[in-house]
Amino acid sequence: MSELNSLWQYYQEAEFLFTQALSSELTFAIITAHNPKGQLLSACQNRLLDRQLQLAIEKLHRPYRAMIGASSDRAHMEKSWAVAIDKASAIRLGCQFNQNAIYFVEQGKLQLIPCLLSESELQEIEIGTFSSRVRLVNELPDLD
Repeated sequence: MSELNSLWQYYQEAEFLFTQALSSELTFAIITAHNPKGQLLSACQNRLLDRQLQLAIEKLHRPYRAMIGASSDRAHMEKSWAVAIDKASAIRLGCQFNQNAIYFVEQGKLQLIPCLLSESELQEIEIGTFSSRVRLVNELPDLD
């Protein structure tokens, strides 16, 4: 399996940590600024990028919430944002922050959408229900 395909598979296995449940009626994107282009950065570098993303999200004047995208074993976690924006705006934001892909939730269905990864290489796919990937926590883990 190529590195690209294995990364795409890894993205399909993500879980999402929230401190409170979201309505199943919401349409929103899940976007991170951590580890642009799949390159692992230091906690300090990721915090700086995350702050820049939060400022960009605030300028959209749309509801948003902090959350964590994580591997099922929690070995890898990234601070992320659930943002109530349309798919096209979400893809633009993902590209602006050099993300390979974003997640989009519509009618309770979770979609994985390529941003920097070429559409010819990988296609947008539905990867199940969003609710089956949500894990409620008392507080978001510290990623330092």
